[in-house]
Amino acid sequence: MSYTYNYPRPAITVDAAVFRKQNSTWELLLIERGHPPYQGMWALPGGFVEMDETLEEAATRELKEESGITFEKLQQLRAYSAVDRDPRHRTISVVFTGILNNSKQQPMAGDDAAKVAWFRVNHLPPLAFDHANMVQDALKAMDKIS
Repeated sequence: MSYTYNYPRPAITVDAAVFRKQNSTWELLLIERGHPPYQGMWALPGGFVEMDETLEEAATRELKEESGITFEKLQQLRAYSAVDRDPRHRTISVVFTGILNNSKQQPMAGDDAAKVAWFRVNHLPPLAFDHANMVQDALKAMDKIS
């Protein structure tokens, strides 16, 4: 059965804030966006939720597609819903976090990511969208668990 609605609906995206500790320094995994908007800027790995997947499945899929990193269980942090957070259209994003412990996985850019890299959390580049706010919130949450 198909439904049609006479009112606009927002898009839903997911983003993954994945951290690791290297030589007692926390690092964050970022991708360089390969397409507009914000092409060439760094961002959290993420993207649009598909119709046949959960938020958790989408976050895991997007992380793997854009960075090559597989993660068993990401934790939902919160939703970001500022009306103007995405210049394309009304988009709500749900952010997930995780700490990659003792992993031999090497990130490799894929899908619409031009590059992928680990950045020290105290030396992050300017971030696309509202990802700086997301990272601040993820770091605050990490302080409570680490």
